[in-house]
Amino acid sequence: MTRKRVSSLVASLSLDEKLRLLHGATDPDDSSVGYVPPIPRVGIPALRMVDGPMGVRAVGGSATAFPASVALAATWNPRLAREQGASMAREARAHGQNVLLAPGTNVVRVPHCGRNFEYYSEDPHLSARFAAASVRGIQSEDVVATVKHYVANNQETNRYRVSAAVSERALREIYLPAFRAAVEEADVGAVMTAYNRVNGTHMSDHRPLLRDVLKDEFGFDGFVMSDWWGTESSVGAARAGLDVEMPGVTFEERATAERLPEDVDPADVEFPETLPDMHEGGLFGEPLRDAIESGAVDESVVDGKVRRVLETMARFGLLGADSDGGRRGGELDTPRHRQLARRIAVEGTVLLKNEGALPLDEAAAVALVGPNADAAKLGGGGSSEVTPVARTSPVDGLRERAAECRFERGVPRITESSLFDAFGAGDGGESTADADDADDDASLDAALEAAAEADCAVVVVQDDTTESEDRDDLRLPGRQDELVSAVADAADRTVVVLRTGGPVQLPWVDEVDAVLETWYAGQAEGEALAAVLYGDADPGGRLPLTFGRRADDYPTAAPERFPGANDEVDYSEGVFVGYRYFDREDIAPLFPFGHGRSYASFEYGESSVERDGDEVTVTVPVRNVGNRPGKEVVQVYVRDEDPPVPRPPRELKGFETVRLDPGERRRASVTLDRDAFAYYDQDEGWVVSEGRFTLLVGRSAREIRDRVSVALG
Repeated sequence: MTRKRVSSLVASLSLDEKLRLLHGATDPDDSSVGYVPPIPRVGIPALRMVDGPMGVRAVGGSATAFPASVALAATWNPRLAREQGASMAREARAHGQNVLLAPGTNVVRVPHCGRNFEYYSEDPHLSARFAAASVRGIQSEDVVATVKHYVANNQETNRYRVSAAVSERALREIYLPAFRAAVEEADVGAVMTAYNRVNGTHMSDHRPLLRDVLKDEFGFDGFVMSDWWGTESSVGAARAGLDVEMPGVTFEERATAERLPEDVDPADVEFPETLPDMHEGGLFGEPLRDAIESGAVDESVVDGKVRRVLETMARFGLLGADSDGGRRGGELDTPRHRQLARRIAVEGTVLLKNEGALPLDEAAAVALVGPNADAAKLGGGGSSEVTPVARTSPVDGLRERAAECRFERGVPRITESSLFDAFGAGDGGESTADADDADDDASLDAALEAAAEADCAVVVVQDDTTESEDRDDLRLPGRQDELVSAVADAADRTVVVLRTGGPVQLPWVDEVDAVLETWYAGQAEGEALAAVLYGDADPGGRLPLTFGRRADDYPTAAPERFPGANDEVDYSEGVFVGYRYFDREDIAPLFPFGHGRSYASFEYGESSVERDGDEVTVTVPVRNVGNRPGKEVVQVYVRDEDPPVPRPPRELKGFETVRLDPGERRRASVTLDRDAFAYYDQDEGWVVSEGRFTLLVGRSAREIRDRVSVALG
């Protein structure tokens, strides 16, 4: 359907019909988390939205539970993001949905953030590469992708009221690049605004960021929707550039029609304080009509919003005489989706430390210890919760693979939060908090006995993170640190498996022989873990986050920077986020950004650099000098040698993954465009300083193997 035909369709709609397309309603089929009703008179079908980004959160149904987004980013393989995006889109179609509320691509600024597992990285370049790839994958299957949460949504504490006091430069260099890539490189169909304020203005009302930057500068031509119950006003939001209010109804209206237990009165539900007032809704309904009739908002503004919605629907085949509204069949829980979930779990596993303990010997007797090791770690709590058809736990995976495996819980189970438990309504998934008498068999003595008798003890530990809450500290919850130290003292060899949504403190790291970070590995966790432990697959992951030694290592240790005060959080660290801050302050991380070991060993040759106009290509030969096949991620960082403004000592600007058999040698090439050398000046825009830049080539931000120089300007 052409734009001209869409314009004709808009002209045929009454004001009532236009407004129906600009706010959500209750889904009569109870299958969508977001629902824009149809206009049957003119053949406009309903628009159905479903949660992501770790799989389809089908209401009352199942889907493939992929690893968490942070695990996906740890693969440093954007092709996998595209494949996962396409797989989720097929599953969304199978559930009759045509908008996927994914990907989430907020930069990890606060290590305590309860939603870090849903995001990619502390680095804007890595985040941008995965955001663009995920959007391309989702939309390749004719499902609308929704990049979220726009913008500077970096903590859950006070998330609806807090204002991010952030500079224009930090926004441009750190917090906007992933959104810009989703728009300019992948032509994303929808953008979701964040709950928070930026420099005093709620994002749903933020004209400079919604209209001036997103729509005018970046060229976004899809539609902007609010987060659920995240619309602040009618007139302000309409003028600012918000197009669709979601869900558009009050919590009582939605809960009455959906899954709240019959004995629970919606009016009596107590909400976590970090959630918005869910009793508000319909601001783009009658209040917007009143604003139009009073002249506060011109009807042409509404026409523009309706046009954006309909043009996006038309682009994805949801309008027209032959359209079925996008409710054609897809694929659900297919072998290729299951295999992809397993592959991402393997490639996202980061080998943080290995002193000869891994891979395990085929004949080794293994003691598997951990309070939750008998349940797959699917994700954190919140709107990303997925219910899979099948799942394998570490116990399942190790018992299938090991010659001998004894499981002991050791300490009481760690409760896993679910956002929906706060409302008195479950989501149909398995909750470890509901396990029958799980703590009755939690014996530390039994765990130590098993560890002492085994050839190797594998200790599986985890954190507990959820949407709507941030962690109080970076320690593992419960008695898990005690458990690890005690097992390490009893066992000949100890391997620790971390199941976390981000960095945690590891006070026992020097006591153990190996540490694996598997994040939230999804439904295939058990089989993927066994494959890595036994060397059937190389641990392919590299850290997309810096692991500090303590919470005070991070720039957000200052209380004004997190959680803030008087509803404001100070982003005074500017562009020095994550490893950029560690480098500037010369703080030694426990494990640096980009770090990850392999069962292979790699040797780097001498790098060369070529310039072709505004493009610079650095090439480095890499040889596998080990006796196992492996994956290496060649990382290229840029340093301005004489910056006119404070700049980070190094910034990731490119990377290349190579897979090498023993003895194999390949040349890895990374091409950087002019933007890779630029910084943002509030008056002049993007600027490349004249002078020399050093290209740092290495295995992580702190393990640099070679460096070459290039002059620009």
